[in-house]
Amino acid sequence: MDGDAAPDPQDPGGEAEHHDHVMTAGERAEYERLRRHAAMRHRRLRRAGSSVLLLLVLLLAPPAVVAAWVQDTVSDTDRYVETVAPLASEPPVQDVVINRLTDRVVDNVDVAAVTDSLTDALRDAGAPPRVVAGSEALEGPLRDAVRTAVDRVVTRVITGDVFQQGWEGANRRAHAAVVDMLTGDGEGAVRAEDGTVRLDVGEVVDQVRERLVDAGFDKATAIPDTDRTITLFETEHLGKAQDTMRLLDVLGAWLPVLTVVLAALAVWTAPAHRVMLMITAAGVGVMMVVLLVALAVARRVYLDSVPPDALPTDAAAAIYDTFVRFLRDSTRTLLVVSVVTALVAYLYGPGRPARAVRTATDRSTTAAGRALRRAGMRTGSGGRWLTDHGAWTTGGVIAAAALALMLWNRPTPGAVTLVLGIALAVLILLAVLAAAAGPDDPTADRAAGRADPAPTRRPAGARPGARPGRPGHRRARRVRCGGGAGAGPVLSGAARPTRTLTRAG
Repeated sequence: MDGDAAPDPQDPGGEAEHHDHVMTAGERAEYERLRRHAAMRHRRLRRAGSSVLLLLVLLLAPPAVVAAWVQDTVSDTDRYVETVAPLASEPPVQDVVINRLTDRVVDNVDVAAVTDSLTDALRDAGAPPRVVAGSEALEGPLRDAVRTAVDRVVTRVITGDVFQQGWEGANRRAHAAVVDMLTGDGEGAVRAEDGTVRLDVGEVVDQVRERLVDAGFDKATAIPDTDRTITLFETEHLGKAQDTMRLLDVLGAWLPVLTVVLAALAVWTAPAHRVMLMITAAGVGVMMVVLLVALAVARRVYLDSVPPDALPTDAAAAIYDTFVRFLRDSTRTLLVVSVVTALVAYLYGPGRPARAVRTATDRSTTAAGRALRRAGMRTGSGGRWLTDHGAWTTGGVIAAAALALMLWNRPTPGAVTLVLGIALAVLILLAVLAAAAGPDDPTADRAAGRADPAPTRRPAGARPGARPGRPGHRRARRVRCGGGAGAGPVLSGAARPTRTLTRAG
């Protein structure tokens, strides 16, 4: 006989052995246990990874904001001028400038020499001794008069537009020269090469030569073009300063991007995305509050470190507040964005207050939509499309608001509030338009709008007042005869049982 087993007649081709194995109850229980264990382990790994990413985000958020502000202020001349320009109009700063300029001018005026000359002239002219003695006492009043006159002129200049324009121009030229020196661009008059800072006077030489030639000095054309630079100073720390500038450019540009990417990864890695989004937003908001507190502490430390005789306290406070105002605005803007994000994430959750807010909003928009329908303003198919694609339209509005904030040039808390208000108004308008669509059948809309419910039709043959059930029958009642737990059978039927029941023999 052939050693090969013959195929089963009911399983041609011998394919029965290839059928899936049917697990027993014990195998199924073990499989489910291993599956739950693997899922729990996977969730723990995701939770641990998201926690590490969240910690990195919270630690990097304040340095990212500060690095972006410093890089923007140090490397951008226009931003720097915009930062320091208000100092020229600050009254405490103006008072300091006026007093110092006045003191410098009065110190350069030798009032004592003037009075001495006057005394000698009167004495030589044979003036009476009383007059000569009185001229010697004119030094104090004359000094006060000179100071008053100089103070009046300096005040007029400092508080006018001339000082404002000169202040901005001087800061712009100085900042551009420093940036060119630190970055090594070599486009300005100040250049840094091999640890040496040089001043390029080539343009000045050309202008002087041209004016000398125009004045008739033909020999000026022979002024050579060599030695057109003047060495200002040499330093060994110039290379370190340039390296710090390059590092600052990298950190200011990429550290905020890295922080945002880590925050997105933390939300994406977490098992509960909405909860992690709410936690991340709240954590960033807390770190922004910490940064604001740190700025307030640094302000107090700075004011305490400045001697009052070198710079008055009010002037020092004005300088500090002016320099860090953009950093404060950025911090407050991120704080507002974080609070709004955390609030939106919470309102999308299953909490009782969140459900109450959503329910109240739905009722309000539905009532407004019905009012529009009653007024004859139906949105029809467009409104029904909004109803069917509500999640997409809501996501589109939120994405548009986020894009507007990203494209906004240095948004402020007021800008965030404006964008948020517009987004909320658009969402409410879309909800009202969706509710104003109404059903496809107008009669159904009128039926749904009536407050009284439709009467229930009674089946034919049913007794008046009978409860809904089988036609013509009353709901059966179960009556146990006798007094014991097992004392009799259960009687059921359509007729009401009598009070006295007799057990069947």
